Amino acid sequence: MRILGIETSCDETGIAVYDDAQGLLSHELYSQVKLHADYGGVVPELASRDHVRKIVPLIEKAMADANTSPQDLDGVAFTQGPGLVGALLVGSSVGRSLAYAWNVPAVGVHHMEGHLLAPMLETQAPGFPFVALLVSGGHSMLVKVEGIGQYELLGESIDDAAGEAFDKTAKLLGLDYPGGPLLAKLAEKGEPGHYKFPRPMTDRPGLDFSFSGLKTFAANTIRDSDGSEQSQANIAFAFQEAVIDTLIIKCKRALKQTGMKTLVIAGGVSANTMLREKMTSLMQDMGGEVFYPSLAYCTDNGAMIAYAGMQRLKAGETLPLSSKAKPRWPLDELTAI
Repeated sequence: MRILGIETSCDETGIAVYDDAQGLLSHELYSQVKLHADYGGVVPELASRDHVRKIVPLIEKAMADANTSPQDLDGVAFTQGPGLVGALLVGSSVGRSLAYAWNVPAVGVHHMEGHLLAPMLETQAPGFPFVALLVSGGHSMLVKVEGIGQYELLGESIDDAAGEAFDKTAKLLGLDYPGGPLLAKLAEKGEPGHYKFPRPMTDRPGLDFSFSGLKTFAANTIRDSDGSEQSQANIAFAFQEAVIDTLIIKCKRALKQTGMKTLVIAGGVSANTMLREKMTSLMQDMGGEVFYPSLAYCTDNGAMIAYAGMQRLKAGETLPLSSKAKPRWPLDELTAI
């Protein structure tokens, strides 16, 4: 069985072809970072227009690289939600149109389920059940995963997501967009012990997150600093350490609460080097295992949508061509397969 995957939930146009016997056959990704850099963030209208320009050429490239014709496909999967409604409409319109033209089923994929299952693309993939930490620019959540579609939300951010907090703090430090990776790079030059940032909501029970206060604390710290390059690096180090320590504390709680020994971390922030190092150490101490997607599949991409769509298609789940995009779509509303 072979499927075409389309991702257009925000500012990346991702296309992939996945075969359940041969694995990932092709993977194309176009990022709009340069387009939005002048504005310091994603401009929804510009994102939608750029998806329109890039999506068809990328599909043609991915199909050619996979040596795949429309007759070889068994379905077309696309991100149905959540995300920017205009961006989602581009992918869903093209995906449904191709499914109709090629006479194959259409499959609507939940963006966060795509991230959650992205580690399954790796040679060493996790088995069910596990706890998943999904951390990106738009989401931060802990999920108990018994199987595909069997999700229990354990905790989520009540305000800013972790990735959003990274980007906002990077902007306060005068870094370019997208700021998260640049802040992490700056933090490599930082020294511990100069600043102490709070670990929000870790002094109370529960698994919810809150990162907006860290941004305010960072803003005040930056304002009161001497503005030197070393001070900026020290602030970046302290901020990053606070976010990661908070994620680690909550993951440890979630694993103890569920009694599980397997942790999956996915989403854009899962590419953070300090996060990976500290989480790996934690799981070794707890006698468990942690799994990540490769760096190419941490950010939004078509491969994860193709894989998730394949699992849904194999279970007989298809989407009526009249179905609409879902800019808001709780993960726990998905059906189990």
